[in-house]
Amino acid sequence: MSTAALPAHHSWQPSAPSPRRTQRLAEILDLLTTRGAMSVGALCGELQVSPATLRRDMTHLQDQGLVSRTRGGARANTGPELPVRLRDTKSPLAKHAIAVTAAALLPTDRPLAVAIGGGSTTAEVARELGHRQRLTIVTNALTTAAAVAARPNLQVIMTGGVIRASSFELVGSLAENAFNGINVNLAILGADGVSAAHGVTTHDHTEARTNHAMVTHAHRLMVVADGSKVGQTTVAKVADASEIDILVTDPSADPDELARLTGLGVTVHLARISADVSLRLS
Repeated sequence: MSTAALPAHHSWQPSAPSPRRTQRLAEILDLLTTRGAMSVGALCGELQVSPATLRRDMTHLQDQGLVSRTRGGARANTGPELPVRLRDTKSPLAKHAIAVTAAALLPTDRPLAVAIGGGSTTAEVARELGHRQRLTIVTNALTTAAAVAARPNLQVIMTGGVIRASSFELVGSLAENAFNGINVNLAILGADGVSAAHGVTTHDHTEARTNHAMVTHAHRLMVVADGSKVGQTTVAKVADASEIDILVTDPSADPDELARLTGLGVTVHLARISADVSLRLS
């Protein structure tokens, strides 16, 4: 039995949302996560969009399993953690500036091995390191690996593990065993929260255990987190604040919390969000 090829114009793949729409989808999830179920009218008022636009966005999020429609509104299905495919839309200028600052702190005069965790900010750091020579990157994050996998000048090593759908990280015993079998100069971690009282925290216990294995086998720990994460605490602990050697954040971070972290021996670097960065990202 013969089969005819699909016409050249036919494609089964859905078109990707525009950057503006992707940002709006993230804003909808943020609102539903922080406030609970909301009406269509309330969401339209917050986002300054028409009901027709909002209905299209809600249908897209519902098709992704991220929201459930209610009578006259919607509620989030995502829990407190924003899916990784929407995180890049949050604080993009700050994240890029943090990545530039963090990458500049790594020495270039000798071979270096770094472990890089998951998250949009750490993936941005990996991109900034893409031109380096004599650099080995070990990662359990598909997003981080994708950022540097095509760079022939780098050696990129991925762990095994079970993929977390919300973060695209490989976690569990396979990932932990991989980190237990290596030693790196530096671990670079993102965080859902970083505070003097509770250290580095994330939303998922399995992810926290995997990241803890990474930290245990690194000589130094660098945390990269935008200012909204500083002073926050989430449910699963990765490391004590005293284990952090370097924190790279932005000027929006709470200065009192930064002072407390500095008092524990953390070296804090504030990334400068310049007009040049804004121009490059516009």
